Amino acid sequence: MSTETDRKEMVQKLFPEGIPRLWSPPLAHYTDSLELDKRHTRSHLLFMAPHVKTHLIPGSTGDGWELSQEEIDGLLKFIITETRDLGVRLLIGVLRPDAEKAREDIEKTVRFLMDITGSGDPEKALCSSGVCGFTVCAPKGRDIPQELIYEKLGSILDLGYPTALYQLPQITENEIAPETFEKLAGKYGNFYLFKDTSGRDQVALSGVDTGGVFLVRGGEGNYRSWYKASPGGLYNGFLLGSANCFAARYTAMLQDIDSGRRDAAEIISDQITRIVSEAMKEAGKLSFGNAFANANKGIDHFFAYGPGADQVSAPMTHSGKRLPSDFIRYIKELLRKEEALPEKGYLETAG
Repeated sequence: MSTETDRKEMVQKLFPEGIPRLWSPPLAHYTDSLELDKRHTRSHLLFMAPHVKTHLIPGSTGDGWELSQEEIDGLLKFIITETRDLGVRLLIGVLRPDAEKAREDIEKTVRFLMDITGSGDPEKALCSSGVCGFTVCAPKGRDIPQELIYEKLGSILDLGYPTALYQLPQITENEIAPETFEKLAGKYGNFYLFKDTSGRDQVALSGVDTGGVFLVRGGEGNYRSWYKASPGGLYNGFLLGSANCFAARYTAMLQDIDSGRRDAAEIISDQITRIVSEAMKEAGKLSFGNAFANANKGIDHFFAYGPGADQVSAPMTHSGKRLPSDFIRYIKELLRKEEALPEKGYLETAG
């Protein structure tokens, strides 16, 4: 049996109706005491649920590089046990600076899932938890040779669990080269998804044999042109921080492209591109947190509380600092200018 056949069979088992085209790395919502804000988290997932139910938890937008293993376990347990009725599927982010630590954390997480599900079988524990695998990055280091990246990622894939690779040079300081991607795809059938947030898109642009690995773009902007159903598009779908706020708009855009309504899709794509670009630029000026999380927290604040969100306490960040009020006012004006300010927030109607 070929590696590609193994991959197809695994994907069919994980996603009988096909891999979703739209994924999100949900924001981590905190109380004043920096505990998980469960009401906000559930309401936010419910807000996204009609359009995106498959999530990377925690991704960079969800403070994945800042959370401790204890915090990640608490987040996972809450989502697994209290939002099962939403049909949420989870790709667990194991964002660690070296492969040995990532491998160790995956094994710990599998044992954790076995404990909370009461299953003695790892595969059944993942299935019962709604977990569709793990995602890992290349080991961190500017000068790491590709041979070592291949070896380290291979050691994680050797575990045999469904796995996604995450291209994130903003953090890892390197990229998985197209040739390294192709070698990994050719050897490991459990490598089924590749997320590229680099903005360089060198794997997708290279034309290497993907072996059926599902390519999702994490880089923000010009969304319509990157989708495979568009002329020249290279990605099967998207895994976007901005889906925390614009999931409904993305769904409409993808449907417009699939139906040949390219002009309508371009209007949506351009609007979100402008909003996210400006929000990220402003978030980049903050001295704490990361721009992915801060920009989307600012936008989500208005989707959560409506147009009067600037009169509500600003979102808490993992650093223990709230987003500045002038940043929140900037986001409100940006959304107002783009006619994207919601009339009512999802928390206003939450039970």
